[in-house]
Amino acid sequence: MAKSIEFMQNVKSVRDIDIKDKRILIRVDFNVPMDSDFNISDDKRIREAIPTINYCIDNGAKHIILVSHLGRPKGKDSKYSLKHIVKRLERLLDKSVVFTERVDSVPSIIATMETKSVILLENIRYYEGEEKNDEFLSKQLAGICDIFINDAFGTSHRKHSSTYGIAKFAKQKVAGLLLKKEIDSFSKALTSPIKPVLLIVGGSKVSSKLALLDNILDVVDKIIIGGAMSNTFLKAIGYDMQKSITEDDLLEEARRILRHAKEKGVKIYLPVDVVSTDDIKEHKNIKITPSQDIHEGYMAVDSGPASIKLFGEVIRDSQTIIWNGPIGIYEIGQFSRGTYNLAHYIADTYAFSLIGGGDTADAVEKAGEIDNMSFISTGGGASLELLEGKILPAFEVLDKK
Repeated sequence: MAKSIEFMQNVKSVRDIDIKDKRILIRVDFNVPMDSDFNISDDKRIREAIPTINYCIDNGAKHIILVSHLGRPKGKDSKYSLKHIVKRLERLLDKSVVFTERVDSVPSIIATMETKSVILLENIRYYEGEEKNDEFLSKQLAGICDIFINDAFGTSHRKHSSTYGIAKFAKQKVAGLLLKKEIDSFSKALTSPIKPVLLIVGGSKVSSKLALLDNILDVVDKIIIGGAMSNTFLKAIGYDMQKSITEDDLLEEARRILRHAKEKGVKIYLPVDVVSTDDIKEHKNIKITPSQDIHEGYMAVDSGPASIKLFGEVIRDSQTIIWNGPIGIYEIGQFSRGTYNLAHYIADTYAFSLIGGGDTADAVEKAGEIDNMSFISTGGGASLELLEGKILPAFEVLDKK
C-alpha cells in the first residue's frame, strides 16, 4: 500500500509546471445529481474543481477546456447534457463559460475568443469511444490542448479516453489540485497515520471489500465491520442470520480474514445486536435482538443500540479513522440510526477522519456532519481501489517529478 501511495505522490501537479499562455484541458468531475427540472441538488463536485480552474486563470493560461461526464447516458440522452450546469459553473467562477457540443469545434471557438476563456465540452460519454479508451478520441482531446490536467479523482480508476488514453498523446500531463489533495489525504491516513488507526467498513457485499480487508491489516489497529457485510462474518462464526443477506460462498474467506486479523493483532468488532425486520419494503414489524438471536423470518438491517455504543467507544479511542460503507440501510429512516450515530461519534473526535466517498459521503451529509470530517473523498470506487493498495490507472500515465 505504501508503495502505491508513494508512486502517486510522485506525479507532477499543475503547480510544478509553467502554464502561462498554454491551452489547458482539465478533466473534471461534474457528475452532479439533478432533479427532473434539471435543478442541481448538490454542486459539491463542481465546487471542488473551482480551485484548479482559478489557478489556471490566475497563472496566465491562454484557454481552459473542461471535460466531464454526467451519468451513464445511452446515446445522446438530453437529460444528461452538461448544458444544464453552465449557469451554476458561471456563478461559481464569476465568469462566462462557452458551451460546445463537439470536440472538433474547440479550435475555431478558441480562434475567436479572448485569452483566459473557459470552454465546457458536452458530456464526454456521449462519445461511444470514451469508455472504450478509443485512440481516435484520445488523440482528438490531446490535439486541442498543450497541457492535460486530471482533476477527476472519481474516475481515475477507469481507463477511459478522457482520463487515461489522452495522456499517451498529450505534451504534458499533470494532476490538478483536487487530485493532489486526495492523494495527500490518503497518504496521511495510510502511510504515516497517528495511531491507533481504525477502519470502519460497511456496505452490502464482502466480495467487494475482500481486497481492502486483506491489504489494510498491516496499516490499521482496529476494524469495525457493519452493514450487510457483517452478516456474512456473523454467520461465519456460527450465528443463525435467518433471512439476512449473506454471501454463503465467502464464509470461509470471512473466517480466514478473522484468523489473519487475530494473527496480526488487529481487533475486529462485529455488531453485538441488530435491528431486524420481516419486510424491508413495509417494515411494520421491527425488532432489536442480540446478533445471535434474530427472530425466524427476520433480516438484519442495521446495527443495534448496544453495537453503536460499543462502536462509539472504539471511535473515541482512535486517532485516525477511515470509513468506507454505511453500516445499515441508511436510506430508510428506521434503519439509518446506526450509520448516522457513527457519523456523529466521528465528528465529535479530534481524530483525522477520511471518508471514502460514494454512499458513505452521502450518509455523512444526511447526518449533518459533512463539515466536521477531516476529508471527504470525491470518489467511491477510486477510493476503494486506493485502499486496496492499487495504483490508479489515471495516475500511472501522468508525468513524474
